[in-house]
Amino acid sequence: MLHKSADSVNMSFTLSGCNEYMVIDIRRFLLIFFLLIWAGLLAASAALAQPAPPPPPPPNGPPAGGVIQGVTASELAYFTEGAARFREVDSVSGTQPGATGSGLGPRFNLNSCVGCHAQPGPGGSSPRVNPQIAVATLFGAQNTIPAFIQQNGPVRVVRFQRNPDGTPDGGVHNLFVISGRSDAAGCKIPQPDFATAVAQNNTSFRIPTPLFGAGLVESIPDEAILANLAANGAVKAALGISGRVNRNGNDGTVTRYGWKAQNKSPLMFAGEAYNVEQGVTNELFPTERDETPGCVFNATPEDYTNLTATTTTAAMSDIVAFAQFMRYLAPPPPAQLNASAQRGSQVFAQIGCIQCHTQTLQTGNAGSAALSNKAVELFSDLAIHNMGQGLNDGVTQGLAQGTDWRTAPLWGLSTRLFFLHDGRASDIPTAIEAHGSTGSEATQVVNGYNGLTVQQKQDLVNFLQSL
Repeated sequence: MLHKSADSVNMSFTLSGCNEYMVIDIRRFLLIFFLLIWAGLLAASAALAQPAPPPPPPPNGPPAGGVIQGVTASELAYFTEGAARFREVDSVSGTQPGATGSGLGPRFNLNSCVGCHAQPGPGGSSPRVNPQIAVATLFGAQNTIPAFIQQNGPVRVVRFQRNPDGTPDGGVHNLFVISGRSDAAGCKIPQPDFATAVAQNNTSFRIPTPLFGAGLVESIPDEAILANLAANGAVKAALGISGRVNRNGNDGTVTRYGWKAQNKSPLMFAGEAYNVEQGVTNELFPTERDETPGCVFNATPEDYTNLTATTTTAAMSDIVAFAQFMRYLAPPPPAQLNASAQRGSQVFAQIGCIQCHTQTLQTGNAGSAALSNKAVELFSDLAIHNMGQGLNDGVTQGLAQGTDWRTAPLWGLSTRLFFLHDGRASDIPTAIEAHGSTGSEATQVVNGYNGLTVQQKQDLVNFLQSL
C-alpha cells in the first residue's frame, strides 16, 4: 500500500514492507527542476543564434537561375553582367527612383525582363503574384487593368486574331501605355479596347516561356532535330503523331524558341521581347511601335552598343547582355526519382508521351566548351505539333498555324505555377487532358492516359514533378 504524508517543507512516501522513509526536499527538487529548464532554454537560444548551415548543393547541377557548369572566367563575366541587366527596371528616360533603365513605352506589358521570367528564379516563368497589376499605375499611370489579368494569375501578353476589317492580325497589343506617368508628360495615347476584343472572341493569350538552358538548345544542330523527328516513325504513325519544324523565313534553318518555335536564337528572342514587351527600341528592332507625337521621348534606338565603354562587358547592348545571360543559364536539375516516379517514367514512355517530349538531344561542336557536345535532357523534340481545336489560338507564326505549338521542354516543370501557352491550367493533370482536344496529334496518347489506373496516373504526375 502507498501511504503519503506532507507538510509545508517535506513530503514523505512510505512503502508497505519498508522500514525506512524516502524523503525528498521539495525546495531542492524545484530548484534543480527550474535550473534544468533554464539551461535548456539557454541552449536552445544559443542554437537559434547560430547561422543555419548552408543547404547542400543540388545533386545534378546548379540551381535554377545559376550559370551552367564549365564556363570560362570570361563567359562567367558576361553571364553576370547579363543577369544584372536582366533584373533592371526601366522607366521612360531612366530618371525614376528604382527604375534607372530607359526606353519604356510608349506601349508596354511590363518594365523588366525578370518581372515576366521570375519563377523559380531569374530566367524562369510567370511568378505567383502578377507584377502587371502594380506596374499599371506606377508613377502616376492611369491604366485600367484588363479582366484577364489577375493578381494571382499568370503574367499575360495578348494578341488580336483579326484586324477590324477581318484580315489576320496575330500581333501583340500592349496592355499598358505611359500616358499619365510623371516621366511622360504630355503623352495621351489610350489603351486598346480589350473588353470589346474579348467579347468578340478576338484575343489570344501567352504566358512567359522559361529560358533555362537556352544556350544548350541553341547548340543543337538542325540535323539532330530533324533526325529525331523522323525516328520511331512506325510508333508515331500508330499514335497519330506527325509534327514538323518551324523555319526561319530568310535562311530556312530550324527555329526553336517561343511557344510556336518562331524565334531563331536567344539574341533574336531578346531583341524582339525588349521592343514588344517593354517598348525599348534596339539594334535589332530600332523603330518605336507607336510613334505618336508627344509620346516619344528618346532618340532611337534606345538600347545600343556603347562604343566609348572601357570594358567589353560594359560595351554590350542590353539585348546582347540578355542573350549572354540566357546562353549560359543552367537548366534546373531534376530531383532524385523515388519508386513512384520511376514507375511514372515508364508510364511516360509506354503511353507515348516520350515520342514528342524526347528526353535527350545532343549539342554539336559549339563555340563554347560548356555548350559543346553535351547531352541535353530537355524532354522536347523542339518541333511543332497540331494540338487540336481546343488549343487553337488563331495566330500564325512562320509555318506554325493556330493549332500548332512547340513541344514545351519539361525540364524545370516542377517549378512552374501555370501550364499551357495561355496559363489556363494550374495543375499537371488538367494540362495533360487539354492535349487531347479534337484533331490533336496527342489524342491517342491522352486516351492512354485516361485508361491508366489512379496509381499509374499519380506515378506519372510524380515523375513529371521530379523534372
